[in-house]
Amino acid sequence: MKNWLYRQPPETPCPDWAEALSISPLLLDVLWRRGFTCRESIDAFLSSRLQQLTPPQDWPQLPEAAALLSDALLAGKKLAVWGDYDVDGITSTALVLDVLEHHGVEAVSHIPDRRSEGYGLNTAGIEALAAAGCGILLTVDCGISDAAPIARARELGMTVIISDHHLPPDDLPAADAICNPRLMAESDCPCPHLAGVGVAFFLMAAVNARLAARTGRRFRMDEVLDLVALGTLADVMRLTGENRILVRGGLQRMAMTTRPGMAALKVVSKFDAAARLSAGQVVFRLAPRINAAGRMGHGRVALDLLRSKDHLEAAALARELDALNSERQQKEERMVQEARQQVRELLAVRPRAGLVLYGADWHPGIVGIVASKIVEEFYRPTIILCEDQGAVKGSGRSIREFDLYEGLGQASAHLLRFGGHKLAAGVRLELAHLEDFRRDFEQAVEKALGPEPLVPSLVLERELDFATAGDLCFLKELELLQPFGPGNAEPVFASPELVIRDRRPLGANREHVLLKVRDTLSGVTLTAKAWRMGEQFPPSCVGSRVRLAYTPRIDTYNGIASVDIAIKDWTPAD
Repeated sequence: MKNWLYRQPPETPCPDWAEALSISPLLLDVLWRRGFTCRESIDAFLSSRLQQLTPPQDWPQLPEAAALLSDALLAGKKLAVWGDYDVDGITSTALVLDVLEHHGVEAVSHIPDRRSEGYGLNTAGIEALAAAGCGILLTVDCGISDAAPIARARELGMTVIISDHHLPPDDLPAADAICNPRLMAESDCPCPHLAGVGVAFFLMAAVNARLAARTGRRFRMDEVLDLVALGTLADVMRLTGENRILVRGGLQRMAMTTRPGMAALKVVSKFDAAARLSAGQVVFRLAPRINAAGRMGHGRVALDLLRSKDHLEAAALARELDALNSERQQKEERMVQEARQQVRELLAVRPRAGLVLYGADWHPGIVGIVASKIVEEFYRPTIILCEDQGAVKGSGRSIREFDLYEGLGQASAHLLRFGGHKLAAGVRLELAHLEDFRRDFEQAVEKALGPEPLVPSLVLERELDFATAGDLCFLKELELLQPFGPGNAEPVFASPELVIRDRRPLGANREHVLLKVRDTLSGVTLTAKAWRMGEQFPPSCVGSRVRLAYTPRIDTYNGIASVDIAIKDWTPAD
């Protein structure tokens, strides 16, 4: 069970605002509790129109980088786009190529192989691009930490523009231009938490305008919003400000199925090609299939899918990604079970504030996913390690109370290298240093958090009875808050006292349950789903009185709308 924290409103909102904004007083109260305390900010949040985006010329760094890139292209230099093998890097690369193709600009792309090249730029790859006649190097979703390869590119006469969003090192690469919102003070940046594809979007919007001034052919930037939404959601960026507008517009674009690869991706993900998807459906169904290319094969397959112009070709590529994703799921399940067993063995020896787990044959492309699942289950900062090319490679995930990047810095004496940010990071070390690294990392976590494991917190909006939760009009209004994600969490409410009237197991392993629960105040009975809570709600729970932390949604099946209650947590009724 989690620690329930209620959003505390600063004061009472003006009741006239609800009518002026054409929303219910209840939705106004939810927004007010989330910090929207002026009518203009509420209106801007609910509308989130593309016209509200900050123009590219008003972003620091962008005008200079766009001028440099467009001038080099117009001078006839050949461009190489260097991306990354994850969803953010692949969508960024596809976006750049889409814009330039419209202008008839020749460009090549390089997506590194995760196993043989690893993340970021490498000198051998740079030299190969230069030998192929590339005079411009544009990095997307990478490059900010690659000083040596970029120095080599400059030696070879290449014009280098870095487009990235990762934390910059103290010593920046000697590129000709850098676009990275993390280099600016937050007060100077319209959106400091852009994904790599978001940075690429604004850069290419500026390049598009400059090229159009010469060619008279302007690319419609809304045509790549589906890529921006996919990359931003997959990289778990905060869905506020510019990101909210971009993702909202991108989800609308995805429903138009103008991109054969996106339509095929939706179909293999068990959606209709023209379906309107939620942010969660993109994150948990579409993004893993794109990521499977880089994890299990090569990211080039995913890039080819997103850029395909032929529906038959796109369908074949999507099936290939789906097969890779199925392989990934099988390996992931085994790794999670083995990692979970290691955790139990380690905790049986002594308490540990942080976890470092190692499996020699674990797949390096899946360690990050496994780390996330272990953190979710045990709520401790976790590093998952495996053997990789004669050394040990790993990926870490953290909890909101611990800065993972800073913690790794305290154990860096045992690392060959590391990088990342507060909640996620990657490491590389020699196997001989594993135990020393585990000791120092555990000590760093314990120093910051204390020896006892923390209890995760759950933020709730307010109490909501089942009479309101079962009102389809109110649930439709709640959808105005979408898309949901970091910085704009899906609303969670506290129920009044409920009685469990019925219980039915779900799933092949009976790990989920379907409950019928009755609100003792309103008398309304609703059906609620508790995922992975089968053991918490045994058959003997029928007749129990509980309070739920829950999210109400509209579920539509065969055109018929019903109320879906998702249980996030529960507690016995007082």
